[in-house]
Amino acid sequence: MKATIFSLVTVVCSILLPSLASHAAEQAVASAKGEIALLSGYGISHRYFGATRTQVQTWDAIARYGYFLSDEVGTGSWYQGRHEILAELPYHLALDHDARSMVGGYLLGSWKFSGMKEWAPYVFAGGGILFVDTGLPTMGSRLDFSYQWGTGLQYFIRPELALMAEYRYHHISNAGTASPNEPINSSKFLIGVSLFR
Repeated sequence: MKATIFSLVTVVCSILLPSLASHAAEQAVASAKGEIALLSGYGISHRYFGATRTQVQTWDAIARYGYFLSDEVGTGSWYQGRHEILAELPYHLALDHDARSMVGGYLLGSWKFSGMKEWAPYVFAGGGILFVDTGLPTMGSRLDFSYQWGTGLQYFIRPELALMAEYRYHHISNAGTASPNEPINSSKFLIGVSLFR
């Protein structure tokens, strides 16, 4: 009996959820004013990429607010989408450096593709300022700067609510304001949830 009920629920969900997701994605990306998102994940520096010599592994938590700057552009084309500006409050916990942390703020420009019915891929780039307390004397300063770029994918599980996965290349250095100036060049792999309004 339980197996039959479970099978019935599975079949109903597999029929209804894709259509709900399709309708939600189409509406939210086309008509939302903005979105609020929470992301979390793992980062690791690339030793010997540029001047990076130190391995830094991080647990990352990022609060994001996105505001759409345009209506849909390029309707019917492969690049159909909307311009969005993203403001982020990041927290990076350095797992292999006595659990020291980095906090700050990022401002990113994004293009969110809206031509796919169930999915909303996006690309972004930008930068910001970080207060860095990793205990690495090779970084030269605690007040550092970051630039980054990346790509992500959102999948709508119900109207206005999407799950997301994201990759970003992330650079931190003091921009030559102090010596030494070893940068941290990293990859970050994030997952999260986004609410469209």
